[in-house]
Amino acid sequence: MDEETQSPTAERNKSFLEEVNFPEPGIINLDMIRSSYLEEGQHGETRRLHQLEPVILERIKTLRLEFKNILRIDHLWVLPNLTKLCLNCNKIEVIEHIGMLTALKELNLSFNYITKIENLETLVNLEVLSLFGNRITRIENLEALDKLVILSIGNNLINVLDGIDRLRFVNSLKVLNLEGNPIAKLPDFPLSQYVTAILPQLNYYEYVFIKDEARDAAQKRFYRELREIEAKQEKEIHDRETEARERAEAERLASSFVEHLDRQQLYETMWRADDDGRVLMLIGAPAQELAEDYEKDVYELTQKIYKLGLERFNERDADIKDFLSCLEEGRQEFQSLGQKHIEEFMQYRDKTFEEASVILRELETCEENGPEHVQLCEAMDTTNAQFDEALNELWQNLMAQELHLHEAIEESTLNFEHRFTRLMSSFVEESQLYFLQLRHVCEHFSESMTDAVSRFISDKLAQHDLDSVPQPLRICIDDRESLLNLVDAMKATHIARIEEREDRMADRSKEFITNYVEKLNKEEIERHRAKILEINSFMEMMRKAIANLPEEIHAELLLQQE
Repeated sequence: MDEETQSPTAERNKSFLEEVNFPEPGIINLDMIRSSYLEEGQHGETRRLHQLEPVILERIKTLRLEFKNILRIDHLWVLPNLTKLCLNCNKIEVIEHIGMLTALKELNLSFNYITKIENLETLVNLEVLSLFGNRITRIENLEALDKLVILSIGNNLINVLDGIDRLRFVNSLKVLNLEGNPIAKLPDFPLSQYVTAILPQLNYYEYVFIKDEARDAAQKRFYRELREIEAKQEKEIHDRETEARERAEAERLASSFVEHLDRQQLYETMWRADDDGRVLMLIGAPAQELAEDYEKDVYELTQKIYKLGLERFNERDADIKDFLSCLEEGRQEFQSLGQKHIEEFMQYRDKTFEEASVILRELETCEENGPEHVQLCEAMDTTNAQFDEALNELWQNLMAQELHLHEAIEESTLNFEHRFTRLMSSFVEESQLYFLQLRHVCEHFSESMTDAVSRFISDKLAQHDLDSVPQPLRICIDDRESLLNLVDAMKATHIARIEEREDRMADRSKEFITNYVEKLNKEEIERHRAKILEINSFMEMMRKAIANLPEEIHAELLLQQE
């Protein structure tokens, strides 16, 4: 598309940006990040105290760099925990240097000069993306954003439908805005209907809810186009589903600690880098027959370990689900109890506010410092004191419940850890019996190989056919110790592989318990802190409500007088 056809939208964005009194053009740097953080969202004394604190970059969750005349994005790698980034109303031309912000949930790049959607693939936690008012010509490179919910890309230069259909793979997408693009102005082509037809996961288009009847009408209107898209994407969807199943199965096996034990993987690793064993195999058919039996025995035992791992995984998974279900039931029970206390208090509050409003209205009309005024002030003081007492009682009840819940969850988690540890220990002990049998199989194979190689050499000696003895084995003809050394080295290699796999299983089972319990404890601490904050915020809101009541009544009476 040439510059003349681009001009309407581009000129609108340009004029909007150029009306702003920008600072000197620049690149995001550490000073800009620090100063923006210190200036953000604070007022008065809070702001002064905020600016006295040291800037710890790892703790910054939100960064707003709007109207900074930024030309290029850089240095954001210093903010690994950033969840919200606002870079709207700048002069950015390229989306770059943000791939490391994997915790990012909201990204606003509206009103810039961006021409291409790119370098967003690693932002796997991104939920909101705004690219409104740029110079983007097509939708692309968004399929990897599995958690994207809102995409605003209106007022750009998108003039082709290609790429919209790729949003079908973003199953989480619920809100889309394409208004103000050239494709939204095509004659006899209702873009809203097209989008509604081919993106079944959408709930809102241009922030208007999509009703079922509108979706049905759109799919009838664009039936042919929808069938073409589905046919074109059918194989890709199948491949993605297959990959997802394989990934889920790999995760299941990893959680069972028996990954790479479902086939001959362990047996193959035992021979890997086993030069001594390969020398012994040079005797031919006798060694091959022994190796086949050896492989069969190893496979049977690894299959037993594999099946045991899956069985124990299912038991653990059921135990975890039961535990989490019990935790949730306990939380819901305390939540209901707390809600009951709050509802009772809210009834008391409504009644108190009604009585207080009557007193305050009378105070507004009576003579100041008169007997009636003094009496009403005392009544209001009593009401405030009673309300404060009731609020404190509610706080104590809610905090006592929350503390009790927190302690109960901690105790439940500790009991779960003990029970889970016993389950894991039982699994490891059972699997160790099979690993012991694997070592016995290895020792038996080694003894059999010693006999087979000894017979092979004896036969060649008896036949005076030493030339047919493989060169690496000739050292064993007159030196049985050399033969035993070869066999011992092979056995040591194979047993080392067996023990490595056994140790890895034991270590990972312990790590799993530790990591899972740490995760449970961390989630509970976060829930507990959030609940305390919620309770205290509610208390503060109630105190502010009764404190603001006189001013509200005064304003109401003034309004009535006017």
